[in-house]
Amino acid sequence: MKQVSKPEIEAQMDPSQIEILMREHSGWMLALCRRLLGETALAEDGVQDAMISAFRKLPQLEDPLALKAWLYRVTLNSCLSILRARRRQEQELPDGNFPEFDANGCRIEPVWTHFESPEDLLSRDETRVFVLAKIAELPEKYRLLILLRDIEELSTAETAELLGLSKSNTKVRLHRARNALKRLLEPMMRGEAT
Repeated sequence: MKQVSKPEIEAQMDPSQIEILMREHSGWMLALCRRLLGETALAEDGVQDAMISAFRKLPQLEDPLALKAWLYRVTLNSCLSILRARRRQEQELPDGNFPEFDANGCRIEPVWTHFESPEDLLSRDETRVFVLAKIAELPEKYRLLILLRDIEELSTAETAELLGLSKSNTKVRLHRARNALKRLLEPMMRGEAT
């Protein structure tokens, strides 16, 4: 990471503006980076990179009322940049995590003998932890789609633009990611895992 000297930043912003900006926005930026990067140290680097980028480009911000949305975008780009830099050979899910289909195109599923009600599932704190752990098990290309579309609630167009994909490719990958996550969550939904 390129180090930026304090005088270089201060030449572009008043020090009190820097402090206010960091105090008001660093908390949610760190939470966003933690969700996307999974590690606290990487998340802190992501926030630092995003803040440095924001400090440099803040004079170019045309609408000061759009500051938070603009910082959100800068933070997402910072996280994606870190992920791209770390990306190794793309991982693929083992074949067992994708649904199987019969000759008629119908999904083949084992018979469920036990169902838990949605209320029971939602009432347990461990459910949330379990779901987040299963999301973390997904390969990066699928995990990012689930986080951006379903957790961060970005549109397909926004997600496609951030990931450098076409809208149709984004939709296909998201469908695959949701199916893979569903397969990982099925033992819990049947009451076989806690």
